[in-house]
Amino acid sequence: MTKKITVIGAGPGGYVAAIKAAKMGADVTVIEKEKVGGTCLNRGCIPTKSLIASAEVLETIKEAENYGIKIKGEITPDINAIIERKDKIVERLNKGIEYLFEKNKIKLIKGEGKIIEKNKVKIKKPEGKEEIIQSDAIIIATGSVPGKNIFPFDGRKILTSDEILNLRHIPKSILIVGAGVIGCEFAMFYQKLGTEVTLVELLERALATEDTEISKEIEKMLKRKKIKLYTKTKIKDVEVNEEEVIATLEDKRQIKAEIMLVAIGRKANIEGIGLEETGVKTERGRIIVDENMRTNVEGIYAIGDVVPGLQLAHVASFEGICAAENIMGKKSKMDYSVIPHAIFTEPEIGAVGLTEEEAKNRGYRVKVGRFYYRGLGRAQAADKINGFVKIVADEEEDTILGAHIIGQNATDIVHEAALAMACGVKVKEFSKVVHSHPTFSEALMEAVHDVHGESVHNA
Repeated sequence: MTKKITVIGAGPGGYVAAIKAAKMGADVTVIEKEKVGGTCLNRGCIPTKSLIASAEVLETIKEAENYGIKIKGEITPDINAIIERKDKIVERLNKGIEYLFEKNKIKLIKGEGKIIEKNKVKIKKPEGKEEIIQSDAIIIATGSVPGKNIFPFDGRKILTSDEILNLRHIPKSILIVGAGVIGCEFAMFYQKLGTEVTLVELLERALATEDTEISKEIEKMLKRKKIKLYTKTKIKDVEVNEEEVIATLEDKRQIKAEIMLVAIGRKANIEGIGLEETGVKTERGRIIVDENMRTNVEGIYAIGDVVPGLQLAHVASFEGICAAENIMGKKSKMDYSVIPHAIFTEPEIGAVGLTEEEAKNRGYRVKVGRFYYRGLGRAQAADKINGFVKIVADEEEDTILGAHIIGQNATDIVHEAALAMACGVKVKEFSKVVHSHPTFSEALMEAVHDVHGESVHNA
């Protein structure tokens, strides 16, 4: 008998779960009130990387003389064209997911889903009609929404990361609240467009969850780009008028800017989906699940930003696969021990595993290897010499505990370290792997060699 599965939400977790289950023979229905692809495709990963790519091209053209290329005339960004390019990319990928749904015979229903029983979902459609569907299992994949805190959001002067993606003018100045991933990425995007940027962070450093050396390096880059950064700073009050936003800090200093972006994280989107009515347990605003992505209610699973842990698209996708496999009778469990992540600042950041501080706090005898991009032939040739690779290793077991990279192509290079960690490759074994020359990934090889003081190109 064919299993029926209902997925609420078509973000990276939801649509991957749906396709995986369908490929395993399930009859799948997906409920989505907006466009398929969720936050990642429509308001996060993809649109922001499109904007960043445009800004990087602009900066490269402005720096063309560094490469022996002379360009005449004024070079200016066309923000409308940048936004339109972003929208076309998103639309193309939206259609790609819809095609996969059609190919795998997945039914997509536009509307809001609410669980009314452990095997029943009520759908409120845009035109107001309601429909109840029954299934053998339900996967909650409703994602997250921007945290708004206490600020007087108006979508015009004070914006979240959702609204700012469609801003059709380049502000003269911007105040960004939160120097985490979203804040730092937008700070560098707008700096490249010529905007005066100020970052305010409550914690003691930018990108506070990264390895301390990575944070310090990104702060140096922010300073070099003339982006003002205030750490350990709290905004006490915000005033808005037609011309500007005025933020008053706790020490009574004021910061004035044309617009303000609030980038203080995201919260799980779990209100109004029937958790209370069905008894699904939550804790601190997230749905509690086991290693199989099962909630406490039989037949109901949850994945992605609604469950505890990292709010990352690729994590949601793998949780979706895990949930689908368990529903379809294949025993599967999530392993969070090796989860890489990427930050698209300039330079890029790629990291996986423990930071040096975390490793020491857990009692490991830590050995560290480093290699700086300036020592790479490829980096010199490409004029991308900022950054380094840091390997955190366990001295006793000779295994890699973490890899932290800031530099060109860091977001791609990090996966080599992730693979080594996932496979339990020893540092000595890794050091025997030959890397092509000249490449940026040689920095990782050299850093691995440096763990045992064997890097040929380190001074």
